[in-house]
Amino acid sequence: MPYGFSEPSTAAPTRVPASRSPHDGAPPPRGPVAHLGRALRRAAPALAAYTAVRALGLLVFTLWAHRDGRGVRHLLMESWDCDWYLRIASDGYAHELGTRIDGNNLAFFPLYPSLIRAGDALLPWLPRGAAGLSVSVAASLVAAWGIFAVGDRLYGRRAGTVLAVLWGSLPVALVQWMGYTESLFTALCAWSLYAVLSGRWLWAGSLAALAGLTRPTGVALAAAVSVTALLALRRSFAVRPLLGAFLAPLGWLSYVGWVGLRLGRWDGYFAVQKLWRNEWDGGVETLRRMRDLFLAERPALFVAMVTAVLLGSVVLFVLSAGDRQPLPLLVFSGLLLLIVLGSSGVYFPRARFLLPGFPLLLPVAVALTRARTHVLVTLLTAAGLTSAVFGGHMLLGWHGPP
Repeated sequence: MPYGFSEPSTAAPTRVPASRSPHDGAPPPRGPVAHLGRALRRAAPALAAYTAVRALGLLVFTLWAHRDGRGVRHLLMESWDCDWYLRIASDGYAHELGTRIDGNNLAFFPLYPSLIRAGDALLPWLPRGAAGLSVSVAASLVAAWGIFAVGDRLYGRRAGTVLAVLWGSLPVALVQWMGYTESLFTALCAWSLYAVLSGRWLWAGSLAALAGLTRPTGVALAAAVSVTALLALRRSFAVRPLLGAFLAPLGWLSYVGWVGLRLGRWDGYFAVQKLWRNEWDGGVETLRRMRDLFLAERPALFVAMVTAVLLGSVVLFVLSAGDRQPLPLLVFSGLLLLIVLGSSGVYFPRARFLLPGFPLLLPVAVALTRARTHVLVTLLTAAGLTSAVFGGHMLLGWHGPP
């Protein structure tokens, strides 16, 4: 399917002549439900392969955790950031800035804890963290579907399937099935970008606004949608691209503004981030950490993996630009990289922060589609096994947050 900005066709469906039976060569059923069913059937192999890869990762992690006597449920549902979101869902946000380092929960955006709170209200008998994990697992499947849809639209069904499997085979992909925001955020990003590619501007802007309520890097998606929509207006003026451009940043702006009002200062959100040692330094801290890694005699495996992901992502972005990926994908992945690499915050979660940057995987996915089927299956299986091992090490061997 070609890339474009055209709106979906509004032409009236062709009527079946009265002299013919409606079952003789009749067109396929139309309507949203029928279209959704066809789209789901087309994506089914990608979703099955993605689920198999993540199930393998979960199995390896579970066996490893039981061998080490560690609690699987706690690690997946309640550890590290999971606990922050659970406490926001139950107790709400802080009312003042304070001075405690890494201690103000206003750094965490509200959509995910709001969904946890809704899940806990609907199913109060679930164990702590189960609602959050359920949201993440469901969102990961929606994300894999959206990633497939983007790859399918640009390069065909095989490329879309490979792209979804590669996303599920990233070194820190176990986070996709934890009580973290990455799956929800990626789902919103993938479908927003797909909406841009297919000219559905209101959907694109609305999903980008929700992404802006999920993670601070939602500003990268908002910019991608708004810039592309405004450029589309140069070709021909239309109301929908303008509305999409207006809607896209509203989620991020509304939360940042709300934090400012709650703390009584216009820079309230940025003051909170400063307490988390998260400031823009143009990449100075990132380069320092990379230098320290290369000079270390025995660098931590997890930190080495994070560094490899960061460097590899830069290479993949250059390849993506060389392949002339559609503008919204380049703007989104480029700004996401810029935010992650240019921050002075903690170093080791940065591979996780790049999980939503699935467009960076497109050059690899397209290259793999040219391989013979048995070679492709072997390579993807190896990627899934490697991801499973890194996922187990991330939660059981690395003594820190993912």
